[in-house]
Amino acid sequence: METSNHSSSIMDMFEKGKVLKICAPMVRYSKLAFRSLVRKYNCDICFTPMIVADDFMRSVKARDSEFTTNESDRPLIVQFAAHDAQTLADSACVVAPFSDGVDLNCGCPQRWATSAGYGACLINKPELVKDMVTHVRNQVDNPNYTASIKIRIHKDLRQTVDLCQKAESAGVSWITVHGRTAEERHQTVHYDAIKLIKDSVSIPVIANGDIKYLRDVESIHQLTGVDGVMAARGLLANPAMFSGYEDAPLECIWDWVDMAIEQGTSFTCFHQHLIYMLERVSSMPEKKVFNSLSSTSAVIDYLQNTYGLVRDLAT
Repeated sequence: METSNHSSSIMDMFEKGKVLKICAPMVRYSKLAFRSLVRKYNCDICFTPMIVADDFMRSVKARDSEFTTNESDRPLIVQFAAHDAQTLADSACVVAPFSDGVDLNCGCPQRWATSAGYGACLINKPELVKDMVTHVRNQVDNPNYTASIKIRIHKDLRQTVDLCQKAESAGVSWITVHGRTAEERHQTVHYDAIKLIKDSVSIPVIANGDIKYLRDVESIHQLTGVDGVMAARGLLANPAMFSGYEDAPLECIWDWVDMAIEQGTSFTCFHQHLIYMLERVSSMPEKKVFNSLSSTSAVIDYLQNTYGLVRDLAT
């Protein structure tokens, strides 16, 4: 990890009036190498994968394996799963020299998380969320450091608005809204709910859910008035999405190969990202062959033989 002398705040980015393009926190996937890739293709802000604050504070090994960054990995938001205000604040103090803000996960719907008091169950505990935001605000010794939350919505949107207004009163920097309830998975995103939340607070709001192409950024902004959009699966399939590409271009695929090897990415992670990137451009027989490859050299040979090198495109 490397400290940075960033003196500006992410909040200044919202002042400029553009719709910010953000890479979502994704378990196993939004790690340093992938963040480096999407930054090359017009991503404004990146999130780390969700880190369990209790484990992070308890174990040096967890800190070293869960949080890696470098000086060009900015602006960076570190997302934590937490259910205790002091543990979240302690975690924030540890990562503050290496990042621009922390985010509290109030949206993860997985049973292991909610049963442990993390994630989406927190949308029903507005006073606890308020307390956690306040602790981070009071204990991180950097006025430019942000404290944000990422939520899902309630069936009764009055509860969601109440949660967001309470978080705002505690000094939350911005709120990311995944426009589905904790029970919904692939149902249509409720953009009307995101608009209602945006209209109910005076802090920036980020929309999350089903952003697959650059054109979705502007259309969702028009629908909701949000200050930014956050993409997850759309960026996995096409890390160059925010640059306007419809599918992952060959240059982006080779960039991933270079960056992943340079960062020492595990083969499983390296391979899985390529499976996502090639999903929309590969035939079924091609997928079958590619998915069965078991070494970095075999993957590189396959890519060269099937798609060619980037420099071949110019000939």
